[in-house]
Amino acid sequence: MDHQSTRNNIINAADQLFYRQGYEHTSFADIAGDVRISRGNFYYHFKTKDDILKAVIKARLENTKKMLAQWEAKSTDPKERIRLFMGILLQNRSKIMQYGCPVGTLCNELAKLDHAALPEATMLFTLFREWLRDQFLQLGFGETADALAMHVLARSQGVATLATAFSDADFIRNELNCFKQWLDGLNPKEKDRLCS
Repeated sequence: MDHQSTRNNIINAADQLFYRQGYEHTSFADIAGDVRISRGNFYYHFKTKDDILKAVIKARLENTKKMLAQWEAKSTDPKERIRLFMGILLQNRSKIMQYGCPVGTLCNELAKLDHAALPEATMLFTLFREWLRDQFLQLGFGETADALAMHVLARSQGVATLATAFSDADFIRNELNCFKQWLDGLNPKEKDRLCS
């Protein structure tokens, strides 16, 4: 296996372990064992766990940008694109019910640790926020677009948190149906009901 493939395998394994076990509870040995490489070979690629964390966050950002670009290519309708964003809750429901939202859980853990990488991890939410804001701008919501983007982010995080707490796939489905009705009923001229 070449240098880049090994490095990518380490990043992918660390990403999954950080998600399932948490950053703090994942050791070098856990990651090396998952990738099946010696610790010496492991240290050749990454000197510290923080180096791996930075690489994981960078990979997540790149993957998120690709996903958003795919949604852009899939539909020209901003409401449909927003539905695709919320749909990831249903697509990933089994993992979400076990481990929560990968972005939310990482940001929460890094905040509790007062970790220096928190601003980079928060960029994942910022990426979604800016993309959602663009969708609402295209729908004609102007100055309320950012508030609506934050509302959708908050709703998705709330659904993920409660789905994890109650391990309830039906809750996810019901909330997504409510969300679709809310989104379908949104009208830029009716600003009083934008976040109800």
